[in-house]
Amino acid sequence: MNFSSRSYNTPYKLKNLQPFPTLLDILAYQVEHQSEKTGYIFLEDGESESSRLTYQALETQAKAIATTLQSCTKIGDRALLLYHPGPEFLTAFFACLYAGVIAVPVYPSHSQQNLRRLEAIISDAQVNLVLTTESFVNKLKNQWTHLQWLTTETINLDLASQWTRPNITKDTIAFLQYTSGSTGHPKGVMVSHDNLLNNERLLEMALGHSERTVVGGWLPLFHVIGLVGNIIQPLYLGVPSILMPPDAFIQKPIRWLEVISRYGVTTSGGPNFAYDLCVRKITPEQCSDINLKSWTVAFNGGELVRAETLEKFTEKFAPYGFRPQGFYPCYGMAETTLFVSGGLKTGLPVVHKVNSDALQKNCIKLEQNDQVQTQKLVGCGQTFFDKIIIVDPKTKTRCQPNQVGEIWIGGVSVAQGYWNDSEATKATFDAYLSEGKEGPFLRTGDLGFFQWGELYITGRIKDMIIIGDDYYYPHDIESTVETSHPALRMGANAAFSVASEEGEKLVIVQEVQRTYLRHLDVNEVVTAMNEAVSAKHQLSIHSIVLLKTASIPKTPSGKIQRYACKQGFLDSSLNTVGVWTNNLMIAS
Repeated sequence: MNFSSRSYNTPYKLKNLQPFPTLLDILAYQVEHQSEKTGYIFLEDGESESSRLTYQALETQAKAIATTLQSCTKIGDRALLLYHPGPEFLTAFFACLYAGVIAVPVYPSHSQQNLRRLEAIISDAQVNLVLTTESFVNKLKNQWTHLQWLTTETINLDLASQWTRPNITKDTIAFLQYTSGSTGHPKGVMVSHDNLLNNERLLEMALGHSERTVVGGWLPLFHVIGLVGNIIQPLYLGVPSILMPPDAFIQKPIRWLEVISRYGVTTSGGPNFAYDLCVRKITPEQCSDINLKSWTVAFNGGELVRAETLEKFTEKFAPYGFRPQGFYPCYGMAETTLFVSGGLKTGLPVVHKVNSDALQKNCIKLEQNDQVQTQKLVGCGQTFFDKIIIVDPKTKTRCQPNQVGEIWIGGVSVAQGYWNDSEATKATFDAYLSEGKEGPFLRTGDLGFFQWGELYITGRIKDMIIIGDDYYYPHDIESTVETSHPALRMGANAAFSVASEEGEKLVIVQEVQRTYLRHLDVNEVVTAMNEAVSAKHQLSIHSIVLLKTASIPKTPSGKIQRYACKQGFLDSSLNTVGVWTNNLMIAS
């Protein structure tokens, strides 16, 4: 599948929309104009409808909970939202807005790793109240006895009539979006109503949304893409959103495509791994009744977009109506509320081949010679922000067009900073160029460049592997490793470097397929991994750690936690089935 370049003859222009100062005004507008319209449809198991929520019902339930909150909180208090995906989460989130309470959406897992993360968030956000359901209260209340717990599913709806509007403005903090923690400790991004509504306008424009849009998907509701994209954007537009739990998709990926087909979903997407999962797990027999012609915006963001993924997905699902123009590579982050850049809705993704050796030197060189090692980079469209520049992260000077640098952003959608962390806020949200003191900018921590009318993302600064004078992107090495032997799980590895007396050394952490665990030939596997990395990247691996299936550290949104993998390697806490170091194999 060959993707061609987009044409940018006409620049984007923001629509002259009626301004709404807060999200409450958006919901009030929808209630006034289409109160009984179904705003949200929930599929509890990913297949059958479990409930529907109209705009009127959402407002009534949210106001009833808010009335209760107003009796025990003050404006600006923080409330942890601990819910499984479903209508209870939505009504609790909007109840916080109606009460002027700052919502703190979190991952609802009971795992020890997540409980430790929740404890850190509770402490950092200075939470004093948990909104949840009776099932969570029974399981977790004893964990944090110092907190006030409020179950919301049984609150009397008659209380809605007693609600009084709090004194909130466009500058009021709506919620704290805790970062995924893929590169370290999660931080609470302060998102205001103004940030939200500005970003919703950008989303509407960039994705070509209209009153005919139908949103759907499985993305976690506590995560920025699921919350801002799949809950708030449909409300902003006044269009339906069909929601299914993330686990339902992971367990059976065809459910996602069945939802798109059944409800005529036009906008749906997720990180790159979701499309890879569909390619690997969905069979032709499962696709016999699906029709993907309605799917005009298949956004791909949240992690690096791979050209191979776009090609394989398009090839596999084109017979069922999916068109390559439907792919919408994009870029965003919690610190920008969500959306930063994307392409034309009707255009094909832009893919260019660049010289791999030059990229290791942070230089961009188009390469047509098939005898030279290259890699494909996918463009993430034009920026929709007031200003975005590429900067040398060390000198804080602008990069040349053919240089890779850190992406710096300025605009209304840039959030207010990190909660309770003035030092990190100043370092990240208050950056200035060394020449002329131009700023302030948000330092994204992401590496990329502008070329050929597109923004390209190449990786994360904190993830870069620097060996000698060369820079290596971990995802490139990980992609090489996972295909080196059939015993290895796709999308379940991490590459990083560790310090030694001789300099930085490469380490690979990789999950093993469950069917190979019983009779795993560790020596054969690590030999294949070493040969593949040496041939493709001219690198020697210092250590290889093979892990049990489904044990590699991940964020709640499904990203591999390279930082946690590195820490687990250093303190020998990973769930291993084999360890190889300096030509020494150690069976676990």
